[in-house]
Amino acid sequence: MTNDTGPPDVIVCVECGGQCHLLTPIPEDAIVEPGTSFPYRCADCMDRFDVVWESDSG
Repeated sequence: MTNDTGPPDVIVCVECGGQCHLLTPIPEDAIVEPGTSFPYRCADCMDRFDVVWESDSG
């Protein structure tokens, strides 16, 4: 998912610069609330990151 309604499928790893992939698919029709945590895992260094979704409006 790479739209305004939720987190991206891939982000840049803050540890090694590799690609972190979303571990849990999010349905296209899901409503993502601010404060929701999304787990990512880096394909290169295998670190896990839990990213908290925040609203752009506020």
